[in-house]
Amino acid sequence: MSSTSQKHKDFVAEPMGEKPVMVLAGIGEVLGRRLEEKGFDKAYVVLGQFLVLSKDEELFQDWLKDSCGANAKQQRDCFGCLKEWCDSFL
Repeated sequence: MSSTSQKHKDFVAEPMGEKPVMVLAGIGEVLGRRLEEKGFDKAYVVLGQFLVLSKDEELFQDWLKDSCGANAKQQRDCFGCLKEWCDSFL
């Protein structure tokens, strides 16, 4: 597994709560705004989509690319962040 960012480590270290979507690894200001415009304003809403897609990496990454234009690295970072969070908290 590749090294994870500080943003990733911070996210997976604590419960979801009401965190904004931009705290997800791979999601910065631009992608965050695009997701917010589509109703994905909180990290837990993106987590819901992740779970609806059965935690499937390919499906989730395709959804992220289609919904906000995330590139391959951003897709991987966000998927990894949510997967690790689920492994820890669900």
